[in-house]
Amino acid sequence: MFDLKKYIAEKKEKVEEFIKSYFNPSIKPSILHDSVFYSLTAGGKRLRPVLCIASYEACGGKKDITPYATAIEFIHTYSLIHDDLPSMDNDDLRRGKPTNHKVFGEGIAILAGDGLLTEAFRILSNPEYADVEPLNLIKVIYELSSSAGVYGMVGGQAMDLISEGKEPDRETVEFIHLNKTAKLISASVKSGAILASADDEKIKRIEKYGLSIGLAFQIIDDILDIEGCTEEMGKPKGSDIEKGKMTYPRVYGIAESKKKAKKLIDEALDALLTFDHKAEPLREIARYIIKRTS
Repeated sequence: MFDLKKYIAEKKEKVEEFIKSYFNPSIKPSILHDSVFYSLTAGGKRLRPVLCIASYEACGGKKDITPYATAIEFIHTYSLIHDDLPSMDNDDLRRGKPTNHKVFGEGIAILAGDGLLTEAFRILSNPEYADVEPLNLIKVIYELSSSAGVYGMVGGQAMDLISEGKEPDRETVEFIHLNKTAKLISASVKSGAILASADDEKIKRIEKYGLSIGLAFQIIDDILDIEGCTEEMGKPKGSDIEKGKMTYPRVYGIAESKKKAKKLIDEALDALLTFDHKAEPLREIARYIIKRTS
């Protein structure tokens, strides 16, 4: 029987090792190093790099692509640092710890986020980290920049900001969740398939899987904001409601939101029907997303 907990632990350990080896303590000024390292090592799930590696392996990849997968975590972490800023979501806690700007100040937090985003593409543009096709790296850079920029995560965050306190709207909440969360998760999975030189049919199915679990992940996140435990989540329960955020439960209600998340996970699993046992980590991650409590 496949052990997801063990699989994730093994991949996470490699990600942590790369993070520690990549950021040299001699970065000046030292507060910048400390700020970057603080958020990168704050105990994240490492979902995106694990998904990238799992997809790569599901498509037949046999090399160690940890550096490229970890670059996606840099992008994700930059977005969290900036999301927490007073001018954005104005959060004091992230993963149970004070947010970056609370520890290092707003200016350094902004620069730490800027640095992480830039370093991510520095890694992705270096073909020496693993024996993969350089052209595939260019394709991955395109996918990740598309999903993280104004046509993806940044656009979703902008819509999230201007929608606070407004009347619940289906089209808006779906735009926010697709762009702010699902596209980067999907790009993480798709990047693994691209690095493995998967054929177009496999990439199409992997992309469908990624978008489905990405949307489901955010819907569950919205539900946990209402039903979850503050200690497990590492952030105050009910913060989305307090800020008037555009969430699935606000638009559809809890029961319907749970149905939508379950349907999306079923669609994700259907997308993997043509894959063999090597895709089992992807299947189990999809099942984990619907059951998660943090």
